[in-house]
Amino acid sequence: METAEGAYGGPRAGFWRRFAAALIDAIIVGIASGILEAILHGVGYLLAVVVGLTYYGWLEGSASGQTVGKRGMGIRVYDIRGRGPIGFGRGVGRYFARILSAIPLFLGYFWMLWDAESQTWHDKLVGTVVVPVHAYPLSGGWPN
Repeated sequence: METAEGAYGGPRAGFWRRFAAALIDAIIVGIASGILEAILHGVGYLLAVVVGLTYYGWLEGSASGQTVGKRGMGIRVYDIRGRGPIGFGRGVGRYFARILSAIPLFLGYFWMLWDAESQTWHDKLVGTVVVPVHAYPLSGGWPN
């Protein structure tokens, strides 16, 4: 299923598009983090966390709601109440909530497969949905 219709109205991004976007983002953040850890050793791990926080918080919280992976897959993070961008604070919250989604064998990620809004646990925790850009057009450039 590529897109699902949410109870609040409007299509939702499908599992495989979200998976591909997450994989692209994980590679980008992983490479940056690996370089920092290799160069700075002990402090590198802390900086790697900061890289992840900044990457997801800034890009998902931006007006576009898109990381590099989401942009490539034509999807974006959106406030479930239809208010648009989620802002940096909720972007950071969503980053930490991903950990909760991953802990029980990634059940929180797979939750979207049977959820009425196609939400993962980290979406539910911060009140977001992931939507196709064509259904929720961007008002400005990327990342905006």
